[in-house]
Amino acid sequence: MVEQTDKSAEARQAWMGVLARAPQDALMALWDGLQLNPTYEWLRAPEIGGVMVRGRTGGTGAPFNLGEMTVTRCSLVLEDGTVGHGYVQGRSRDKARMAALVDALMQTGSADMVRAKVIDPLTMQMQAAKTARAAKAAATKVEFFTMVRGEDQ
Repeated sequence: MVEQTDKSAEARQAWMGVLARAPQDALMALWDGLQLNPTYEWLRAPEIGGVMVRGRTGGTGAPFNLGEMTVTRCSLVLEDGTVGHGYVQGRSRDKARMAALVDALMQTGSADMVRAKVIDPLTMQMQAAKTARAAKAAATKVEFFTMVRGEDQ
């Protein structure tokens, strides 16, 4: 039983990460294509605030405060009692609401449809954008080398 809970927690973490990082226009377009209009009530209406971002040198060093970041969060409950949360970077109440709705629906019987029509396309779009950025960066890579002169030996 614990193993199943861990897997679902990891899966939820993955889709919430996709929703948080997704471009707003892409998320909204995919949501509109889903043509769902679930009834919900707010547990926490979208609110904008700030969080302190912390970093570690080399990923393992001592933590340090990197700076502040604006986030929008909200929580809602569907008619069936399923709770969804949305945490997104920036000041978009609409994106936070969409993220919370998708999170809630991913915990219901609609999960397969929502994954196929929202989560998977977002994941592919974001991976394509990451690959394009990497290819563009690789095209500007400069190789440095040292030539050995015969008389210096």
